[in-house]
Amino acid sequence: MAEAERIIGTPDTPDADRDGQDRDQEDRDLRDRDGGEPAGADGTTAEAQRPRGRRRIAVLFAVAAFAYLLDLVSKMIVVAKLEHHEPIEIVGDWLRFEAIRNAGAAFGFGEAFTVIFTVIAAAVIVVIFRLARKLYSLPWAIALGLLLGGALGNLTDRIFRSPGVFEGAVVDFIAPKHFAVFNLADSAIVCGGILIVLLSFRGLDPDGTVHKD
Repeated sequence: MAEAERIIGTPDTPDADRDGQDRDQEDRDLRDRDGGEPAGADGTTAEAQRPRGRRRIAVLFAVAAFAYLLDLVSKMIVVAKLEHHEPIEIVGDWLRFEAIRNAGAAFGFGEAFTVIFTVIAAAVIVVIFRLARKLYSLPWAIALGLLLGGALGNLTDRIFRSPGVFEGAVVDFIAPKHFAVFNLADSAIVCGGILIVLLSFRGLDPDGTVHKD
């Protein structure tokens, strides 16, 4: 009897099939969540995810540092060379550089709420730092880096420029025709925001998962 069972084989049972299907589905779900890497019983996928998360965080802060430094240097040059001087025409009267002190939000809106905008910028920075802990998506790292660099750039003006701490006027200098004057920090914030909207429409979350509504 044992020899016959060995030759013919043990028939599959519904419970065994169901268990196998459940395990296969779990493996597929884990691979989808972790970028295609199968999860081992010893937690090797989680270990592999940690270095990838650290790399994404490094990208976030590298982008933020680049955007912040570019904005800071450009404002220093504008204050030193352009403020109290005639505007510089770049593309006729369609685009020029003109030093403007802006006490409001981006593009000159809401000048009566300088302190509120300062608090909002600080809150955005805190939220980005919190999101960085579960960041595994490269596009999200770039988007959040642009937001962080831009927010830090304008927050620096709010804190250190006149007329006082948390009420400082932001230096704007990019002046397109028929449009508000802005700076590179504003540009970084807008680009980061647009990228976040696009990623959200595609269903990509900061942790790298993709969902379909």
